[in-house]
Amino acid sequence: MLKISDLAISYDSKPVLSGLSLHAAKGELTAILGASGAGKSTLLRLIAGFEKPDAGEIYLDGVLVADANTALAPEKRGIGIVPQDSALFSHLSVFDNVGFGLPKDAHRTDRVNELLDLVGLREYANRKPASLSGGQQQRVALARALAPKPKLILLDEPFSALDQELRARLREDVKRALRAEQATAILVTHDQEEALSLAEKVAVLRDGRIIQAGAPTEIYNSPADLGIATFLGDSVLVDGVVREGKVETALGKLSALNSVTEGEKGVVAIRSENFYLQPNPSGDSEVVGRVFFGHDAVVEVQTPKLKIRARSNGPFAPEVGMRVTVWVRGAVNFYPASSN
Repeated sequence: MLKISDLAISYDSKPVLSGLSLHAAKGELTAILGASGAGKSTLLRLIAGFEKPDAGEIYLDGVLVADANTALAPEKRGIGIVPQDSALFSHLSVFDNVGFGLPKDAHRTDRVNELLDLVGLREYANRKPASLSGGQQQRVALARALAPKPKLILLDEPFSALDQELRARLREDVKRALRAEQATAILVTHDQEEALSLAEKVAVLRDGRIIQAGAPTEIYNSPADLGIATFLGDSVLVDGVVREGKVETALGKLSALNSVTEGEKGVVAIRSENFYLQPNPSGDSEVVGRVFFGHDAVVEVQTPKLKIRARSNGPFAPEVGMRVTVWVRGAVNFYPASSN
């Protein structure tokens, strides 16, 4: 549905996006994940038609909508947008907000009611946006974007202004609504949990380029480089050298997920949840810190050669002062020194 090839744009001679390529399949939700300043908002504006690229091409449903010489007007692209702040019309009812972009014919009422049912707001049809919660307003904004059955939905960090509990609930509501409408969607976010839990595909944007794209499990479990590994979650970085097919480290000999070369030096990235802490009065490591979160806890452990942070089951996490033996569960990602 969306194909972007070698996209580039600069502001005041400073490159913002450079050689960016991305494909999004029909009916797929793709998350563009990147830190502040990575170029996420600029990419969204280029797709929507609010900016024109300096180079590269954007195709929507097989039609060229933008290149250095072409810029199809935003209203002709068939794109729906859910902005960060919902941007509802304060003087219109919920019903009229959702139906704003629809022709006033016999089908309009049916379509609006269908979408209000989908987002669980049918009983709020006659209310004004000011009487709704932040989460409800975002649901209305989603319904409005879906109403004309656009080719593509753009979600511009739509959960960023909400509290954590509401964000989690609304993410599920949005995913369900998009699937029900079989909508193709692009979500831009800096929130790793949001991208990994919501999208079918995650594309990591850094310094104006897509560094890695794939299924959430692939991106999380097999990051393409050390920068992505540390960006996507807590990782303990340990120096290592490859000997006889294993990576020798201060935590023992570890198996690598990726291919390795004998004698190669580098770094292994170990997820905090991949550590197993076995209570052992004669263990060679000691728990020196513990932060309890309820469902889990982050435990700081001083081993003979380095300090690690492990994620453990909250109620059963080792207490400060306990002696433990540290095990690494499963294989790890190894990044050669030459690639870092």
